Amino acid sequence: MKQYPHLYIDGDWVEPLQPRHTELVDPTREEPFATVAVGGAADADLAVAAARRAFDTFSTYSVDDRIALIDRIVRAYETHLEEFSELIAHEVGIPVSNRAQVTGPAQHMRVAQQVLRDYPFESRIGSAIVRREPIGVCGLISPWNWPIQTGVIKAIYALAAGCTVVAKPSVNSAASGALLAQVMHEAQVPAGVFNLVNGSGRDVGDALSRSADVDMMSFTGSTTAGRQVSAAAAETVKRLCLELGGKSANVVLPDADLERAARWNIQRAFFNAGQSCHAPTRMLVHHSQVDAVTKYLVDEANRFRLGDPLDATTTMGPVVSEAQAKSIRNLIQSGIDEGARLVTGGTEQPDGLDRGYFIKPTVFTDVTPDMTIASEEVFGPVLAVIGYSDTDDAIRIANDSLYGLGGYVFGTDHDQARTVVNALRAGRISFNGAATDSYSPMGGYKQSGVGRSMGRFGFEEYLEVKSVYGFDEQAQALPATFS
Repeated sequence: MKQYPHLYIDGDWVEPLQPRHTELVDPTREEPFATVAVGGAADADLAVAAARRAFDTFSTYSVDDRIALIDRIVRAYETHLEEFSELIAHEVGIPVSNRAQVTGPAQHMRVAQQVLRDYPFESRIGSAIVRREPIGVCGLISPWNWPIQTGVIKAIYALAAGCTVVAKPSVNSAASGALLAQVMHEAQVPAGVFNLVNGSGRDVGDALSRSADVDMMSFTGSTTAGRQVSAAAAETVKRLCLELGGKSANVVLPDADLERAARWNIQRAFFNAGQSCHAPTRMLVHHSQVDAVTKYLVDEANRFRLGDPLDATTTMGPVVSEAQAKSIRNLIQSGIDEGARLVTGGTEQPDGLDRGYFIKPTVFTDVTPDMTIASEEVFGPVLAVIGYSDTDDAIRIANDSLYGLGGYVFGTDHDQARTVVNALRAGRISFNGAATDSYSPMGGYKQSGVGRSMGRFGFEEYLEVKSVYGFDEQAQALPATFS
């Protein structure tokens, strides 16, 4: 069994002040594969103190110095790609065939580096110099569904901005978090600049959120947990960047290529076993076309090869835990009980898999907007197909959600599609399955979050704004005023 007995604080591997550990269960084999150290509030306080001390020096590093640091981190990270891939297969059931989970983080590091290289830290507005400066110590809480990439995006943009960080990965993915700390250590990130404390949200996450020495909290996870972080952080009026839940709609217009829209929707919604905040889990189709699109959905859903994520031919692994599998099955049963038509999948264990937290790729049609599976985030491979009468009805259904993280539109009439795109209340919209861009911002409307990550907008989450007066030689000396 793998052992990860330490936290990473102030450049050293240390045991928790009250030594504790937890076992990580392999969701394919339903048995422990690793133990990891678990810290508490006192360990978080030590890490925050180390980050606070390091900030005074690190915040003065030149842009060139930070670019060079990111170079070292990328090089160190890329020596561990296979180790990361195998680890997250054991840890959270992500197939080794899903290379984006391990290659994506390096690409995000390079984007952050380019943003840093091109960023204007000083500009002028009238007679004022407007400066952008690192905000300070940042608490970073990342989830298990993108265990490396989400944590990397948070950390690399914070470091690029000149901030110091205390990272808390999900307990479910604490082993890959420890490996990321090893990468930072090998890259010779200065002591105290990057710290990692495993632990629960109730202990470590709450301590970071409440700490007066933490200037900013970046959290990715459920909307419920995001509310808790927000409430705790409000005590010290710190900045928040939250990426929370989603129930994204894919509006398939009547003139769309139905087969293309259907197959793409299944692949995007069921990617990562459906454990993705941006998954298009509501597919909106004109009432007259639901039957026509269903055959493509069923065929594409049945093409997934479920099995051991360490097998390179597997395209869908298990969900992360027994509790997650139970929650998904309960929601599938609610769809059946509330009258939706189950066209493929269901609550049973997939054929040929006698153990593991596997969920059959599941598609419902005849779903109405008031059904549970149409409103709650399932976070599993479950698609709800909802019929609409006209474009206005489709927009109304799509926007009738607490969430507004992502949105998707398929069609051939660009003017009509643009009208729908502009009307959707969501932070990131894709037309006809277009790929996203790591330079552009990601974030949500409504209860899907606050703030943005990635690219220039994500970089600025880690910067404060300072206006400076009196250094413009052309400006007249005016009486000082205060506000």
